[in-house]
Amino acid sequence: MTQHQREAVEQNLIGANRQIWVTFQKAGYHRYPAAGVDPRLDDVSYLAHRHRHLFKFRVSIQVWHTDRELEFHQVLNHCESLFDSRTIDIDFKSVEMLADDLYLKLTERYGTNRNMEIEVSEDGECGCLVRYPAIKEHA
Repeated sequence: MTQHQREAVEQNLIGANRQIWVTFQKAGYHRYPAAGVDPRLDDVSYLAHRHRHLFKFRVSIQVWHTDRELEFHQVLNHCESLFDSRTIDIDFKSVEMLADDLYLKLTERYGTNRNMEIEVSEDGECGCLVRYPAIKEHA
């Protein structure tokens, strides 16, 4: 490795975008009312009725250093505590809406100055990934 490459590696270590992540799941129910009336959704019209999924979550939150700035077991405990029962009923909400709701709650605790990513899937089969960039504070 050349001196220039070593210096570049050191700069990458200093400037790395570090994130921790946690996963958890909640059984829950929702429905997609439009599926029962929109002819373009005839093939999935059953989604109009309340149905069960195992909603699986993966939350990534930016951290500022390498020594447990956010302890991921505590982040996991907090995420799980945001759902007050064993099962959740999100009514008409999509997984994207569920991700946004979770993001809003996480910013209350961890601030808005961190990059976050939230994945929510239905049964680990279909889902969303939403990237929320850090909000830079103005001086």
